[in-house]
Amino acid sequence: MSIPAGVWALGFVSMFMDISSEMIHSLLPVFLVTVLGASTELVGLIEGVGEATASISKLFSGWLSDHLGKRKTLTLLGYGLGALSKPLFALAPSANWVLAARFSDRVGKGLRGAPRDALVGDLTPPEQRGAAYGLRQALDTVGAFAGPLLALGLMALFSENFRIVFWAAVIPGLLAVLILALFVKEPSQRTGPAASRVAIRWSELRRFGTPFWLIVGVGAVLTLARFSEAFLILRAQAAGLSLALIPIVLIAMNIVYALSAYPMGALSDRLDRRTMLIAGFAVLIVADLVLAVAPNIWIVMLGVCLWGFHMGISQGLLAALVADSAPQQIRGTAFGLFNFVGGIAVLLASLVAGFLWQSFGPAATFAAGAGFTVLGLIGTIAFIPAKP
Repeated sequence: MSIPAGVWALGFVSMFMDISSEMIHSLLPVFLVTVLGASTELVGLIEGVGEATASISKLFSGWLSDHLGKRKTLTLLGYGLGALSKPLFALAPSANWVLAARFSDRVGKGLRGAPRDALVGDLTPPEQRGAAYGLRQALDTVGAFAGPLLALGLMALFSENFRIVFWAAVIPGLLAVLILALFVKEPSQRTGPAASRVAIRWSELRRFGTPFWLIVGVGAVLTLARFSEAFLILRAQAAGLSLALIPIVLIAMNIVYALSAYPMGALSDRLDRRTMLIAGFAVLIVADLVLAVAPNIWIVMLGVCLWGFHMGISQGLLAALVADSAPQQIRGTAFGLFNFVGGIAVLLASLVAGFLWQSFGPAATFAAGAGFTVLGLIGTIAFIPAKP
């Protein structure tokens, strides 16, 4: 059975927006530190506030998509805001301006995230959800390594001019909005007033069963363990990677991520998903330990690739588990809640990571990540039931 055309279109939308975003984000930590003079603690704050903003926005956009029965409209609004925020990075004269730009960009991400993920679940039969979410994640991740690759070429072409790269990032963002507007259609069962009558009220959160809340807990612990990818970039710079080559960090991570996301998602449709989660935790522990002790850039890049493999195992799998464990009528709210809890976790994780880095160095940051991952692994084995 082939994956629905709408899922493919959403995958390409994600790909082009990720090209746009990662052209900026692959350079942003170094731009903040070397051009605007920000501290690593401020980098952690900007990353944490940005991701927390996205996740809080997802909470309300997911609920609203259930209430209105119009997931595409909110998804289009979110991608449009993301595209319009890109010029702000190119114009930024200070770190505070970058914080405002990051906030605006992440509001757009939050508006689109939960409705888009719920839309994938609406478009896809249950027996294909692992593959569908894996495909969307794989295409998204193609953009996540193509963006830094483009940034790498443009940095070389324009003598390490960050702002020219940021202006170029506007183009793929606009392409993403165009594809979404023309090629994604709302499923018939999600449109019209009938959908709005089944929307969840906050007093009805008990409709989410124990399996859903366990998945929320697992996702939160993983987020605490992983903090922000900005620290991968800073780790590579600390190991001696030159400014012009900084984008290669996210290129390497996302190539591994893209190559593994679809096959791991398809595998989760056939195997015990708890086993897949355990494997994802185990790979992240190894990645964190490698990054903590890495003596040179080559070992740092090994840790970066292991990090990408962990993402390929876990991200599509968690999305499929959320879709499986929530009723279809409140699936948008389910993704919103999942991402809201994750956003609070990433804010805390990024602040802690920035403090540990500033106070004790990179080894302490990644050792703490490994410690959180061990706790998540123990919790998964103890509380997540094995089920084919």
